[in-house]
Amino acid sequence: MHPAQPTASHFINGEYIEDSSGAPIDLIYPATGESLGRVHAATPEIVEQALASAKAAQRAWAATSGTERGRVLRRAADLIRERNRELSVLETYDTGKPLSETLYVDATSGADALEYFGGLAGSLTGEHIQLGDDWVYTRREALGLCVGIGAWNYPTQIACWKGAPALACGNSMVFKPSETTPICALKVAEILCEAGLPPGLYNVIQGRGDVGASLVSDARVDKVSLTGSVPTGRKVYAAAAEGIKHVTMELGGKSPLIIFDDADLENAVGGAVLANFYSSGQVCSNGTRVFVQSGIKARFLERLAERMATARIGDPQDEAVNFGPMVSQRQLDIVLGYIEQGKAEGARLVYGGTRLDQPGFYLEPTLFADVHDDMTIAREEIFGPVMSVLDFDDEDDVIERANRTEFGLSAGVFTQEVTRAHRVIASLEAGSCFINSYNDAPVEAPFGGAKLSGVGRENSKNAINHYSQMKSVYVRMGDVEAPF
Repeated sequence: MHPAQPTASHFINGEYIEDSSGAPIDLIYPATGESLGRVHAATPEIVEQALASAKAAQRAWAATSGTERGRVLRRAADLIRERNRELSVLETYDTGKPLSETLYVDATSGADALEYFGGLAGSLTGEHIQLGDDWVYTRREALGLCVGIGAWNYPTQIACWKGAPALACGNSMVFKPSETTPICALKVAEILCEAGLPPGLYNVIQGRGDVGASLVSDARVDKVSLTGSVPTGRKVYAAAAEGIKHVTMELGGKSPLIIFDDADLENAVGGAVLANFYSSGQVCSNGTRVFVQSGIKARFLERLAERMATARIGDPQDEAVNFGPMVSQRQLDIVLGYIEQGKAEGARLVYGGTRLDQPGFYLEPTLFADVHDDMTIAREEIFGPVMSVLDFDDEDDVIERANRTEFGLSAGVFTQEVTRAHRVIASLEAGSCFINSYNDAPVEAPFGGAKLSGVGRENSKNAINHYSQMKSVYVRMGDVEAPF
């Protein structure tokens, strides 16, 4: 496969560990459909090893200074950047995303998170509150043992987005990647240890939902962070609630992208492409309901179809290719089912919609117009390269329709009128929003959703609050007065 491929299924207590008695998980390369090898799901013994080593290592790590912790994270960021190409090739084998994306977005975003939280770690302090002669001081303390459960669309990035703030705050982590993309997180763990992270603080174990459930329900676990679907989120949230654990939930979306008549056409089309077809549409924050004001609709659809026709579909290891396969046969079948539903319910297929007649899980980028709010493709998260264009005339009406969803992850607006841009964004029920842009995710900005799209935030200083807790200490300087 690749010289950087991990050497075993799990990374526990600073080393690779194999236990072939666990259920096999095949590594399927989405560009060919072929198996490149296999890992094994964690047995109960492997789960126990990971949790025990994370629990044992955490207290000493929390006792080191934030500056020391940050130094390790920043070294890991440097190593990831030095090895960006080999990590990007590995990500492409894992996900099928083209190298033209992975070289610039995946490992680099993970390195950004490690660098950012490494830089913050030394500044994580409490405060002093004077109360006359008495005073209170606060201590920012680690939560303890954190569990991270990853999704298959950004395996390297998610492993770092969860690990970096957790480690910066003095926690340990057991991370379970998606069974669809199991290998990239192992390299993150390996690099963290190479950068000086003490053994046991960042462990990676493989498995399906049953392994995730055994982690979430363990009494030693203090925090769970999940990136995944709403149905998975409901189960994990409920299981975490049983033990009153801290949670971060990054779930799905059906986000609106609103394009007004006065928008710059090329930028609006480019934004719609980024909001629907990047990573073959497999992005939770995608703006898949594209509301286009009637005055610009014909030109928008024409120009969008022209630009879609220039997509370079092919071998994702070829850097000239900018549109790769779906991640799996299962995901391809799900998306093809939604395309058939779209046609059956009366949406107009403007472009694409066909599986390519070649090995691998390739599907053309697909564009539907004349979509109505009640159609299945306008209500349910497809998680594939399918854009739905809906018409609108009135600003108040489009805001009401955009908010008419159980989701609330992202939203975007394209307009040249600055007051309208901010007015509309302020009215949209979503956590991560964009004006004249879409799907930017700098680590300096909080990322997360409203409504069913999740709870808590990743990235930014905000994430520190989700991986630490405050202890307050009241100090009395005089005598205690008691009633008896």
